[in-house]
Amino acid sequence: MPKSSTEVLKELKKKTYAPLYLLHGDEPYYIDKVADYLEEHALGNGDKSFNQFVLFGKDLNVPSLLSYAKRFPMMSDRQLILVKEAQGIQGLEQKEMQVALEAYAQKPLDSTILILMFKDSVDERKAWIKAFDKNGVVMPSKKLYDNKIPDWILEYCHEQGLKISRKAIEMLIENVGNDLKRLASEINKIVLNLRVDEEINAHVVEKFVGISKEYNYFEFQKALITRDVLKANQIVNFFAANPKDNPLAPIVMMLFNFFSKVLLTHVTPDKSEKGLASVLGVNPFFTKDYSLAIRNYNLSKVVYIISEIKKLDLKSKGIDSGSMTDGEALREITFKILH
Repeated sequence: MPKSSTEVLKELKKKTYAPLYLLHGDEPYYIDKVADYLEEHALGNGDKSFNQFVLFGKDLNVPSLLSYAKRFPMMSDRQLILVKEAQGIQGLEQKEMQVALEAYAQKPLDSTILILMFKDSVDERKAWIKAFDKNGVVMPSKKLYDNKIPDWILEYCHEQGLKISRKAIEMLIENVGNDLKRLASEINKIVLNLRVDEEINAHVVEKFVGISKEYNYFEFQKALITRDVLKANQIVNFFAANPKDNPLAPIVMMLFNFFSKVLLTHVTPDKSEKGLASVLGVNPFFTKDYSLAIRNYNLSKVVYIISEIKKLDLKSKGIDSGSMTDGEALREITFKILH
């Protein structure tokens, strides 16, 4: 039975090592976390020189991989073979090579820890992968849905013994995105600069993540939600003056995603925090923004705004753009949203 990263790490921390690990999926954070733990802890420092091998799939074929796996450790109880980008192993798609892998996985050496790291998901129905699962560990690692990211940040901070404010979470997501590795890196950077018992708040995120307090996507969206004309135009002018740091395409995507959810909020009967969170696919943290937006933008206005954003999207891709610059296009859509 495939295991979660939480289950795998719990076993590893008890020093329970399997002879086989197959880590796969489109979320590299958990794959790297498990692989890094094994690389750091499975062997003692004195055993690593002769018994720990970090390889890349493109440099291997199945026979050479198996020759590594079948060798015995030198002056140690075990060896570790870590294969990064295992999807590149030559011959991996050939039936006879899969049979060879299956045969090894049916009777793996107890003295070898073989770890295969795949960048994408693999077909767990294949016989050789089932053999890995039966006698080792298969761990899928899937991207989190965006509405799960706030809870992930909360849990990550909790593990570090930290408190974090709602706005700080929002700002991290808006400015870092849903890349768990980057989020963890930014939070770790913040931790190094925190005082004892200091909370991660908006000011701390602005200071250590390098976010401008006044001129960023998060504040632009807030200005639109509250229909703060002066603030929205100040931010737009800043974006227009710094096009390399503020390209049009991500702003258009942000606008479309936000107002599409505002439209859904309008037509959703259950406008409770829980009801909206379910329909919009967002964390309950963010439902207040959409509740405020429907008070400031009626349904017909939202439909009009989405129509204009779609036109802007075409212009940003060079269709019917004329001589209008990105800054001028952004000023125009902002005016249409606010007036």
